[in-house]
Amino acid sequence: MFVAPDPGRLRLRNSLRAVLGIGLAVAVSELCGLSLTASITGGLAALLTLFTVLDPNVRDQRVTSALLPVAGFPVLALATTLHGTPLARDAAFLAVVFAGVYARRWGPRGHALGIFGFMMFFVTQFLHAVPGQLPELYAAVGLALLSAGAVRYVLWPIERRTPPPAAPPGLPGTGLARPTTRQAFQATAACAFALGIGQALSDDRWYWAVGTAWWIFVNTASRGETLVRGFRRVLGTVVGIAAGLLIAVPLHGAPAPTAALVAVCVFGIFYTAAPSYSWMMFFVTVMAGLLYGLLGVLHPGLLLLRFEETAIGALGAALAVVLVLPVTTHAANDAWIQRALHCVRASTAATLDRLAGNPDADPAPHAAELELLLGRVRMALAPLVHPLSPLRARKARARQVLVLLDDCAREVRGLVAVAADPQASHDARLAAACWRVETAVEALTAPPATARTTAERAVSARPRPTAEEPALAHLHGLEHALVALHAPLRTDPRAPLAITA
Repeated sequence: MFVAPDPGRLRLRNSLRAVLGIGLAVAVSELCGLSLTASITGGLAALLTLFTVLDPNVRDQRVTSALLPVAGFPVLALATTLHGTPLARDAAFLAVVFAGVYARRWGPRGHALGIFGFMMFFVTQFLHAVPGQLPELYAAVGLALLSAGAVRYVLWPIERRTPPPAAPPGLPGTGLARPTTRQAFQATAACAFALGIGQALSDDRWYWAVGTAWWIFVNTASRGETLVRGFRRVLGTVVGIAAGLLIAVPLHGAPAPTAALVAVCVFGIFYTAAPSYSWMMFFVTVMAGLLYGLLGVLHPGLLLLRFEETAIGALGAALAVVLVLPVTTHAANDAWIQRALHCVRASTAATLDRLAGNPDADPAPHAAELELLLGRVRMALAPLVHPLSPLRARKARARQVLVLLDDCAREVRGLVAVAADPQASHDARLAAACWRVETAVEALTAPPATARTTAERAVSARPRPTAEEPALAHLHGLEHALVALHAPLRTDPRAPLAITA
């Protein structure tokens, strides 16, 4: 939990860079004489650009960063203008919610612009911004984007040496079945529920419920994923509120210690975002308490209200994914697992071509894609392996699937290393072994009527590789893992799992 793998110290460097970029953005706003409200807005804008702009190459990241004001400035103007007219403001907020989620169909750029637009509306509610403050809000956001861009692309260009891996495309679909369309309706319904109940609870802080419902739908694809994410958000918020009572309330908004702790929270948000959504929410909640302290409105009752609004938002998200165009956890799991298996086959075929002497064949990109797909599989299976899941048979099955897919990834990495060795040569037995791997994958990805015995016969008939045959050894391990996947993937999900050696 605390020492999660961090290859190349990428998360550590990215987190430190975020502290530097956001700190610079706030410092520039203060030096320009902008108000505290504007400085906080600038800091949040810098955080968003560093957190959400995740295009696969630096050039696209720069374009997306440059387009953020196009999405954010009109929303800022709309939100501040409608601040005094609740009905129009609420309708506009829900329209921004729908558009922000729908924009995810355009990949990482649409995802970033949608989040930035939503958060610009959110921050005006958080800070109670009015039309008279709009010029300095524009100035603060513009300065923040320039500051964050200078740190990201000039002072500390991490991505130039270590390009971020491209995220796997979302699951396919058309019309209402398309994930972005479905989620746009789900998120809008959830936010409408959160907005109505949240305002009944508080006329001033209702936006926390809407923000909770919105963020629960980020990077989720199924009913189970969304429910688990909602639980983790509430858990992180509860622990963060407890910490806020011990840390933020006694400070009374003292500038120097508050700024130092906000920097710690920013680091924590970026460092824990990938391995633990609960810990990320812990740092978000503590940071929010510290910012309320700076604004002079923090008290224990406000933190309690934050918990209540978060619970309302999580409930709204849960109801939406169950009632509005639901997608079962099993359907999402199966789709991601199928894509991972096809990637295994592609990497095996590329390895064979490379060892056969084709210099253009490269299994490394397929192996990198497999790692990303396995991350998505873990996220999809998280509801089933969650400690509170009552589905014991499905939990055991999901755990075995994860173990065997990790075995596949390890063997694929070994094949890539062998293929990269210029001394490695083609062995006639490799073609037969690769054919058996393809047969095993086809048996897993074909309709259930396909017999399991095809892949089993391929494995039982092969000659066992020796230690001097590394490629064959990796292929043998890959075959064994693929055949073992038949038990958890091809039997009734409700049936007890019979584990075979």
